[in-house]
Amino acid sequence: PVTAMDERVAAEEMSESRKLDNNLVKELTMLCVKMKYHNTTTIRRCRLVTEALRKMDGKYLEIARSPTACVLQLCVKWCSHSERDPVFVALQPHLLDLSLDEHTVFLVHNIIKMATRKQFASFIYSLRGHVASLLCHTIGAAVLDHAFCQATRPQKRSLLLELYSTELQLSNDLKEEKPCRFSLLNIISKLGLQKSSVLQHMTTVIQPVLEKGIVEYSIVHTVILEYLTIADKTSALDVIRQLIPHLTQGTYAVDELSGVARFLGKSEVEKKRSSKPLLIQIMQTKEGLKLGLACLKHGLAEDRKRIIKSLKWRIMKLALSDYGCLFVICLLSIVDNTELVTEVVIDVLKKQLKELIFDKNGRHPLLQLFHPLCSRYLTLGELFYLNYNVPSLVSKVNFGSKLDDVADKEHGGSEDTLVASDSKEDPIKRQQELLVKSELYEVLIETCIENVGQLLRTNFGKDVLYEVAVGGKNSFLEGVTDRIHVLHNAIACDAARPRTDDGDEHAFDNYHSSRTIRRMILDCPAFAATLWKTALEGKCKLYADGFSSMVVGAYLESPDSMVKDLAKSELQLLIDGGILKPQEHKAEEEKSAMECSSDESSELSDTDTGYHAKKAYKDLKSGKLVARFGTDRFRCPFCPEKKKLDYRYRELVQHVIVMGASKRPWKVRANHRALAKHLETDHTDAPGSSSMPLRQAEALYLSKIKRSQAGARSTCKPGR
Repeated sequence: PVTAMDERVAAEEMSESRKLDNNLVKELTMLCVKMKYHNTTTIRRCRLVTEALRKMDGKYLEIARSPTACVLQLCVKWCSHSERDPVFVALQPHLLDLSLDEHTVFLVHNIIKMATRKQFASFIYSLRGHVASLLCHTIGAAVLDHAFCQATRPQKRSLLLELYSTELQLSNDLKEEKPCRFSLLNIISKLGLQKSSVLQHMTTVIQPVLEKGIVEYSIVHTVILEYLTIADKTSALDVIRQLIPHLTQGTYAVDELSGVARFLGKSEVEKKRSSKPLLIQIMQTKEGLKLGLACLKHGLAEDRKRIIKSLKWRIMKLALSDYGCLFVICLLSIVDNTELVTEVVIDVLKKQLKELIFDKNGRHPLLQLFHPLCSRYLTLGELFYLNYNVPSLVSKVNFGSKLDDVADKEHGGSEDTLVASDSKEDPIKRQQELLVKSELYEVLIETCIENVGQLLRTNFGKDVLYEVAVGGKNSFLEGVTDRIHVLHNAIACDAARPRTDDGDEHAFDNYHSSRTIRRMILDCPAFAATLWKTALEGKCKLYADGFSSMVVGAYLESPDSMVKDLAKSELQLLIDGGILKPQEHKAEEEKSAMECSSDESSELSDTDTGYHAKKAYKDLKSGKLVARFGTDRFRCPFCPEKKKLDYRYRELVQHVIVMGASKRPWKVRANHRALAKHLETDHTDAPGSSSMPLRQAEALYLSKIKRSQAGARSTCKPGR
């Protein structure tokens, strides 16, 4: 039998054997300093890493458990695969233990990140049976989430199944399920599991995580969302109310190089709580968005107030992110306390309106206030995210009654509000308070007047300009302010400027502005009258072709009889003379042009092709589109999805000939014809440009195609 004295002596001997030689520690310290020096070249750093690994050979585990672990961390980060393999082999049996130490966790991160596919699979296999315990550990959860984010779908499922139920750990069939079928409800129904036992097991996993506040990781979000799909009303509300305090406060964080700083004798780097609330951090993933929406929709009024106050001065970061803007949309749609929303959200947005209007995501909260949940501005995926709800709490919120109708509507359609809550305030009244009472509408009008030309011609700004000009959905803001007439006049004055050749497109000739002005004519009679008097009266013949003909033709399609009467007499003369074609005739011609081949294309298609080619060449000439990136390095700016991006001059010429002469859409042919002209005219100094003129090369290619087709017909047997 071993006595306590024997155990103590054995432990002392073990600790003595693990102590590193002082000379080795000093040498590793010097190498660490040299590696981190900012002027160190890549080649010299590789030599230093090789020398450090040579000195640590055979002592990787002892070094990993000592203060010099940061040196090994840097070596793993910068060494080659052949040098990293012995380190992984030596530390693989001990990676789980190292994952629980705050000073070695970053070493494990680097080992996982740099591991080969086979090594990473072996690490995932070693986690079997330890996933739940790691998830409840404040440091081990970071390693688990790092592995979860890097894992493949079957590997992610193997990690999640252990958290759902102990019976599922050895089920290999479920790991190969399709993503649409891999949900907790499908697993329970497929295997015939008891819902109560699964719920009980998941409660034992999730409750310690919530108590410790380990809720910033993606794997935790996934598990909680699956838990909410099977939880009853009481359990779901309990989880949501435990989540809200954690989401509204900052998180503890340790810098990756804190161990290096400590090893080099610098002051102790302590964990500090970040001032940024966790809610902003989790909005980087769709799971985090769903969790935030669940807390916002199903929380109490005081919970929503707490969430909104935590976002003060940080709302712009949310509004400009992909998923964060959807959270802001939901916040503006369901919170009744408009005074608090105005103070925290609207007042911040007013100060940076220009940045929001021209941003892909930032414009969504503004468009939501004018036209709630319009499918023209939000994709079906975004509408489904906004419609997320907890099944057991669905009776509390009236969601999704018309979601299927949205999927059947065209892209430009509109629908009723889908995001709703138990709020008692009328949605229209809430919109008016947030827009008019907060003076956001006035500031928006002034911003649009100052930037009217740029807004008209940009893909994202045009939508905000349209909604401001027409007064929102069903013109519910009509008559609120007289400044709207100033905005109408500013748009009309921009359109009244004569066409020039200095590179600035006319408002009627630009793709975005012509369609935006057309929509305004159809939906806003006041603007249509202003535009006619300022820019179009007596000048319609100048704008009877190309994109501008859509603007002129909109007056005949307007549902307002007064707008039709304004232009009917002048436009009828153009129609009778064959100069202007009604929209119905254009649609028929475009349809017939698409059905026929490229050799039998209609006159309208040829006209549009020439106009589009001229516009594309102007963009290439001005540098808006770039084709040349070196002496003999070219790219096709119209084919960014090609596997081969870089071409030599002769290769690009061949690509242009093939794309321009093939039976492809007329826009593709027009773009490549413009590129051919650009190559032949503006890049005569490129190597190989003088070997054969482009037209001669095109003729040679077409003759070769004809010969090959004739040969194929001659070799065919009769009757086939």
